[in-house]
Amino acid sequence: MAGSKTKGVKKSNYKDILFEVKDQVAWITINRPRVLNCFREQTLDEMIHAFKSTREDPSIVCAVVTGSGTKSFSAGGDFFAMKRLNFNNGYMWNDRMLGLAMTIRGLPIPVIAMVNGWCMGGGHELALWCDLVIASENAVLGQTGAKVGACPTVGATQYIPRIIGERLAREMIFCARRFGAKEAAEVGLINKCVPQKDLVSETLKWCETMKGHSALTIRMTKKSLNFESDNLYSSWQQGMELLAHVWGSEEAKEGMDAFLAGRKPDFQKFRLRDKKMMAQYLEGCEKDLNSPPSMRAKKR
Repeated sequence: MAGSKTKGVKKSNYKDILFEVKDQVAWITINRPRVLNCFREQTLDEMIHAFKSTREDPSIVCAVVTGSGTKSFSAGGDFFAMKRLNFNNGYMWNDRMLGLAMTIRGLPIPVIAMVNGWCMGGGHELALWCDLVIASENAVLGQTGAKVGACPTVGATQYIPRIIGERLAREMIFCARRFGAKEAAEVGLINKCVPQKDLVSETLKWCETMKGHSALTIRMTKKSLNFESDNLYSSWQQGMELLAHVWGSEEAKEGMDAFLAGRKPDFQKFRLRDKKMMAQYLEGCEKDLNSPPSMRAKKR
């Protein structure tokens, strides 16, 4: 990967992200503002590469991940990428998501999510994988899977209940409830809410604080803090398989098409279709159609 060096600054060239190491802090910025910093396969690959590269420089104190501009941290997966997924190829996407999550959690340094604007769906899961989250007052955090026909099973279902409690987590996921940054801080979904003009300076304060702390201690304590939730790895594997069944389904297609068209999705038609199919099944049981023809009760 091509790179260039200036005094105190190390940069690398990517297509979907911006990456630089400055004053012992690694900055990773999703640079797709035209689509609210939604990510595609290439974005995930580049983020994994950038985060992993920090391990080659022990002087790096922490990493900050954010989104380009002030409108969005990340609105999640790019629907033009996700509409191409199905059961046969969906694991390619799911493995990338899991790979990025495990890379962030496995780094020996803290990772800070610096959130501006929208932080939704997979973008919110990205924030969940980070050690600390600071958000500007214009930030909105939420899980949109139920509205668009996708499952937030690559972090959200595992971590949100542990962060804000089971009841509120289910409301957030089932009802697609959104949290403004102030309320998100109050319920513990993020660490801190600050005025937008202060977001970078407040983030830098955290970075400067950690510069004065023991790197070895931070590495060891991050491992210890992750111990219990690391045991959820089997849940991630199950979640990815569940999600693979959703990709390419009629409901996922309807949800994404509706979002892109700016209309409300019609999920009721699937419930009514399934109700009709269930009625046919139950009627078949009543008519003894679940037995071989030679064993069925004779009609009187």
